[in-house]
Amino acid sequence: MASRHFAPLLLPLTLALSCAESDAPKPEPAPETMPEVSRVEEAVFHSKVFEIDQIYPSMKGPRARQKIWLGDPKKPELLWITGYRSRITDPETGEEISPEFMCHSNLSFADQEDQTLVLESTIPTKRLFTLSQGQMEVIFPEGFGIPVTSTRPFSLGTQVLNLNPQDELVRVNHETTVSFIRDEDLDTPMRPLFQTAAQSLVAQDAEKAHFGVEEPNETVHGPGCSVGLPAGKKILKDRFGQLFAAHWVVEPGRHVTRTLVTEALALPFDTTAHFIAIHLHPFAESLELRDLTTGETVFKSSAIQAGEGIGLSHVETHSSELGIPLFADHGYELVATYNNTSDENQDAMAVMFLYADDKAFQESAVLDASENRTDLEEEPTRENSFGV
Repeated sequence: MASRHFAPLLLPLTLALSCAESDAPKPEPAPETMPEVSRVEEAVFHSKVFEIDQIYPSMKGPRARQKIWLGDPKKPELLWITGYRSRITDPETGEEISPEFMCHSNLSFADQEDQTLVLESTIPTKRLFTLSQGQMEVIFPEGFGIPVTSTRPFSLGTQVLNLNPQDELVRVNHETTVSFIRDEDLDTPMRPLFQTAAQSLVAQDAEKAHFGVEEPNETVHGPGCSVGLPAGKKILKDRFGQLFAAHWVVEPGRHVTRTLVTEALALPFDTTAHFIAIHLHPFAESLELRDLTTGETVFKSSAIQAGEGIGLSHVETHSSELGIPLFADHGYELVATYNNTSDENQDAMAVMFLYADDKAFQESAVLDASENRTDLEEEPTRENSFGV
């Protein structure tokens, strides 16, 4: 295994966390502005053991899905998810090994209902987190979290890949950690976050197209999706019958894919993004969210390739208490840049996950003990449109 080549880079966020956990003197957080860090709990989950004995391209490797709960599902209470991280580990020793085997780790609500029916918010949310190679954790700024209830089951989906030849059989599993705070343990209120996302697409018809727009104006809607070959079987259709693929083929060379994502973001009000996570595949250079109304860049993430072999060692994220402004009446475009430096076709995806201030959330949660779902055994059957 070439684990040395995939050692994660030290990021500013990682450094900040390391310093916070050290013995060095530090100022105490003001109780009127943030909750006590000591009250953060962690729930750790392990996937089944995956055996890797061949090349597995992205989205083609062994995978698993398991149903999980946070807290006690028989005790209805409001919880705040503050972080989500994943490690690829040796199933025998528990030691972390190369993240080159990481395809993705997804956390979603497991039932058919969305967040709207459980908390007093107007914003539906099904997928909460996606981690992938190059971005193995999401840690929200102090005082921010996603509100959930202990009675709701979650679906934890994990998958491995292998893009580089191995000398012998490799056995790994996913170790997933969800950090959360119980609302009853808070001295001060949390800032609620909701997740909205946008993904890059390629058109499947004969001409370029704009998702959700039948008669586009390039000045307003941007140049639109170029035509591309799908890398998987899943094809998306907008309300006008236009066809798109979120998992596409990148031929050797440099390619730029532009996608109108205003409808995908579906911002219900002006807000601010306090964490931005990115999902990319190897050979990605960057992913940029542009405001078509102002012509400005909202956020641009850069990706760093692995030192040797095929893979990503780091994908840039954004985290801030101040947040990045987002406007409900603005148009938005996602620009994905890939540079396939190999001599054969590769596959690509590009998704931006924005965790924004949920101004529709109300402090009181709908917590009815009769909604206890511990007897729900069936696996989820509905997924959102994300290819990952």
